[in-house]
Parts: sequence; structure tokens; C-alpha cells
Amino acid sequence: MTPQATSPQPAVRFASRGSSYFDIAIAMFCVVLVVSNIAATKGIEIGSGEFSIGAVQLWPIVTDGGAILFPVAYILGDVISEVYGFKAARRAIIVGFAMAILTAVTFWLVQHAPAASFYENQAAFEAVAGPVGQIVVASLAGYLVGQFLNAWVLVKLKQRTAERGLVARLIASTGVGETADTLIFCAIAATAIGITSFGVFLNYFIVGVVFKVLVEIIVLPLTLTVIGQLKRREPTY
Repeated sequence: MTPQATSPQPAVRFASRGSSYFDIAIAMFCVVLVVSNIAATKGIEIGSGEFSIGAVQLWPIVTDGGAILFPVAYILGDVISEVYGFKAARRAIIVGFAMAILTAVTFWLVQHAPAASFYENQAAFEAVAGPVGQIVVASLAGYLVGQFLNAWVLVKLKQRTAERGLVARLIASTGVGETADTLIFCAIAATAIGITSFGVFLNYFIVGVVFKVLVEIIVLPLTLTVIGQLKRREPTY
């Protein structure tokens, strides 16, 4: 009897981190994270009137300014994880973490530094920059869990399917990461933007997850294009 033939394991490839493309990706990743943390100090309410089911407020929609840009952090995280692997994604996460801490410390120092006699906007500066510390703590806690889950899920799926199933692993990894990230972030940051009721908190959390995953799906053609271009241009891939 001849031994049963087994299909070869699909090759899993990643590019080296030593390229200018990786430098650009990690720089964009850090900027998106820092700007999102600052923008998140503003609560946003879309719609008038009020509609609730039980304790859950469904209308108006409640979110924050960080939601406008923050989904891009997960898109960049997907690109880095898919092209460069988990170690590269971990480096991007750690560098972004350090830059967010630097931002919070800088705002704290500026806020508590003596204001010049001619400076008339101290109260406004404190109102805007004051919550940044709490927002950064919330963001970092959610960010570390969410981004690591996002990168881990994507890479684990790629190890099973190699180059196949890219769309599925992009959406699946983002869904897992964004859900964990948003839950942790909202739980810590809600009071910083004035959310005090459980119904509004659920609105804040659900809207955050749905919006971020929808952004991932809407810009998926662009994400696929960027990933494809990087795979073709990276000589080590």
C-alpha cells in the first residue's frame, strides 16, 4: 500500500521591517493615535429627540471626536500585521503607546505651567486639554488589548490560510480588536466627556463598535490595494 498523499502546508510570508515603507506606516500609526486621543475629548451627539428601549438609549447617537480618525489606526494595524507580521505590529503598538504617554505628560505639564499675564485662554485650555489624561489612560488600556488582539487574530488566521482569505481575516481581526478596545475605552473615558447614565453608555459603546467596523468595511478596497502594493514592492516579502 502506498502512503496517503498529504497536501503541502501553504507558505506564510512576511516582509522585513527594515524598509522605508514600514517607517512610514509606523509614523502614520503614531500620529493617528495621538490626534484621536485629543479629538476624543469632545463628545458628539447626532440627532434630536430621544428614543430608548428599556435602559438603552438608541437615539440620539452618541460618540466622540476620536471616532472620526481612530478607525484608521486599526486599518494601519491590519496593514502592518498582514505585510510585516506580529513582531512588527507589536513594535508599532509599543511605539504608539509611548507617543500617547508623551502627549498626555506634555499636556499635563503645559496645563499646570504658570500662564503668562497676557494669556487669556487658560480656562479654555484646561477644558479641552484637561480630560486628555483620562482619555489617554482609557485609550491606552483599550488600545493595548484591542491592537494586540487585532494583530494576533490576523496573524493566526494568516498562518492557516497563507495568502488566501485576506478579506475575511481583515474583518474578523478588526471586529475582535475593536469590540475589546471600544468596551475598555468607553468604560474609562465615558465620564470624561460627560456620560453618566448606563443607557447612554450602551449607546456610546454600540455606536463605537458598529461605526469602526463599518469604516473598515467601507475602506476595504483601499486597504486591499495598499496591502497588495506593499507586498509587490517589498523585496523581502
